[in-house]
Amino acid sequence: MKHWRIALGGVSALLAIGLAVVCFLPARWAMPWLAPRLNGLRLQEVSGSLWDGQAAQVLSSRGENLGHLHWQLSRSALWGDPQLELNLQGPRVDFAGRMRGRSSADARWTDVQMRADLALFGNGLALPMGQPLGVVQLVANDVQLHGGWPLNLDAHLTWQDAALRAPHRGELTLGNLQMQLRAGNGVIEGHLLDDGTGPLRIDGQLQLSPLARRFTAQAQARAPDSQVQRWLQSLGSTDAQGITHINYSGGLAAALPGGTR
Repeated sequence: MKHWRIALGGVSALLAIGLAVVCFLPARWAMPWLAPRLNGLRLQEVSGSLWDGQAAQVLSSRGENLGHLHWQLSRSALWGDPQLELNLQGPRVDFAGRMRGRSSADARWTDVQMRADLALFGNGLALPMGQPLGVVQLVANDVQLHGGWPLNLDAHLTWQDAALRAPHRGELTLGNLQMQLRAGNGVIEGHLLDDGTGPLRIDGQLQLSPLARRFTAQAQARAPDSQVQRWLQSLGSTDAQGITHINYSGGLAAALPGGTR
């Protein structure tokens, strides 16, 4: 019996030591495990603990400095229920949000706020109408992701100093645009509007799913016979009032009645 007490005491001591090591694990020790999960991002000058740490620099896959990152990870991660709070601040991108889930692609995000210079994304963000430029601000109360796709979403997006680098037309200034985004069961719906002061007047509807996409809008340049108006006329039919009717579909939506590419 005495030997059992000694053995159990030794096990308890080892568990206590192990728990203390995990709880106070320096953040830099976790980098070899964390690096493959960062999708090309690199953390430099890491300090603090695994639970409350920071990186003085976050570098993109192209070596751009995205800013300073601070994180807080709940101890509930020890029993399989990780809750993570992130705050990234940089000259071209800011991000803050809370995540609950086993991975960033299969998680629930709340209280998300983001500001990003679209030039950071390069050609990876090219649209059928052109390369978007300007600054995007996103506020999302609740985002449920599965495989990286929003199953449920409640968000508001503002595109400040919106511009497009359109093929054969150079850079087009569009003003300030905003979109309300909602998703249920994996289908995203958005309502796009201008702020009433810029070169572009637009009222559009967006639908996105993993298999299809559709965008319809009525758009008009505030200055007649302008570069924006000529660009709009290339996107759809223009009526006698100078309003261009845009109807774009892709994926399975292009096969539906009224769908065009």
